[in-house]
Parts: sequence; C-alpha cells; structure tokens
Amino acid sequence: MQLHDLAPAPGSRKNRKRVGRGPGSGMGKTSTRGHKGLKARSGGSVRPGFEGGQMPIYRRLPKRGFTNIFKKNLAVLNVKDLERFEEGVTIDPEVLYQSKLVKGRVDGIKILGTGEVTKKLVLKDLLVSGTAREKIEAAGGSVE
Repeated sequence: MQLHDLAPAPGSRKNRKRVGRGPGSGMGKTSTRGHKGLKARSGGSVRPGFEGGQMPIYRRLPKRGFTNIFKKNLAVLNVKDLERFEEGVTIDPEVLYQSKLVKGRVDGIKILGTGEVTKKLVLKDLLVSGTAREKIEAAGGSVE
C-alpha cells in the first residue's frame, strides 16, 4: 500500500446539501423549507419546551418544595477510612484528594465516627463529628 492509495471508506464522506441554488438542483426556490409558516421564516422555530399551544409539561406538573441555594456539598468519610495512612501523618484535604478518598469538587470534607482508628493521626482543616474526635484523640491523635 502506498500513500496515494489511501482513500476513505465508501460512504463515510458526504458532500453537504447546497440549498437555494436554482430549480435544476431540486432544492431551489423554497430551499427545502416548504411554503410559508413559522419554520419557513428566517430565524423562525419554536422555543424549547413549546408543545404547539398545548399546556407544556413543565406547567402541567405541580411544583413542590424549594432548592436551598446555600447548601454545602460535603464529602463524608469515616474514621475507619483513615486507617490506610501511616502513623503520625498530618491529614488535610490535599492528602485526601491525592489518596483518592475524595473525588470531584466539594465545599468541605467531614469525618464521621463509624469504625475504629488505632493510629496516631493529626487532622487539619477538616470538619469532624463529636464521636470521630473522641476516637481520634483516644488513639493519641489530634484535630486542628
């Protein structure tokens, strides 16, 4: 095979439709838009959600509750998840991201008290529940 023998697969490349180029093309005059009507006009098409004048679904369905725009998206970990770290290491959000315990964009990281911790760990810049704090400090660690 030579470089000049290369060709795309048959049917994979298609010429674009050239509309409005005279009656001989079969796509002249109305340029495949039909006669009159909203969709025949320039810039004319229905807005998203329009159902031809029928009451749209977003107005037919009842609305309930509200969305709290101040809600914080917290990543939640347990003290048993911290067992993988070495003795005496300082655990902060950066360390948790690098160890893949926390993924994605979060507003904060909270440590909860499920499980046991046996190593002396230092927690920094993390939200910690009361039981988790007790367990960490009982193991000789600290929360800053």
